[in-house]
Amino acid sequence: MDKKHVDWESLALFITVAREQGLSAAARRVGTSAPTLSRRMLSLERSLGRQLFVRGRLGYSLTDDGQTLLRGLEEVEARIERLTQPRAKIKPTVKISAGSWTALFLMERLHLITGQPPDIKPCFITSEKVLSIRHREAVIGFRNQRPTEKTLVARKLKPVEFAPYMAAEAPERWIKVLVDTPSARWVDREISEEDIVCETSQPRAALDLALTGVGIALLPTFIGDAQDRLRRVHPPIDELRHEQWLVIHQDDRNLPEVRKTIDRIYKFMRNKID
Repeated sequence: MDKKHVDWESLALFITVAREQGLSAAARRVGTSAPTLSRRMLSLERSLGRQLFVRGRLGYSLTDDGQTLLRGLEEVEARIERLTQPRAKIKPTVKISAGSWTALFLMERLHLITGQPPDIKPCFITSEKVLSIRHREAVIGFRNQRPTEKTLVARKLKPVEFAPYMAAEAPERWIKVLVDTPSARWVDREISEEDIVCETSQPRAALDLALTGVGIALLPTFIGDAQDRLRRVHPPIDELRHEQWLVIHQDDRNLPEVRKTIDRIYKFMRNKID
């Protein structure tokens, strides 16, 4: 037996003939003629040294050897199908750089960014520092002022305001955040050490502490006003009011995943509403 003459095409034709149980139907399926299929099946039997079919007036039925071959080939066929199955569509990742408060606001509305069903995968880079969009440290960034770099484009959002918040029955003592931000510097400058109840290195922790009734936290109004357990102690502090801009690189503005992300964020961020 010379196995060099057994090719995958002949085996695939054998599967079709075996399943259709005849030449005419199999020929229509594979787009060839019945005589051609007959010759191919005879050649396959000679190559294998086995009779695969019982040829009768009503069609082709499989011999024991034919049934054994078909079962084996169907196992191979199923394995090939699994190996060549297209991968599920991978959702593109979009890196979003934002400060702690804006990142929190975004994360709580994740479904509005990803879409339903999700078609993008946000990657949040939470930092109080400004990352370089020009050098692709982030794809989308939030800035406190309009960018001056010619390669960047921006959409203006609603201004950000800060006000002090506290829970009912909480002592009128302040929570100090040890980061270099305008709001943290304001607390450091305006609140005496005797009025500081505790310190934290993370802005988000100030919210958590305020919610537990520890003291007063200086929070963005779009965060503080959303907390049912907190109330404003004083009106927003004028000197902490600042603009907010949604920024991307001009080369990325027409990428489908970036455009969708920008549009979705802008839709609910422009007025800081759900």
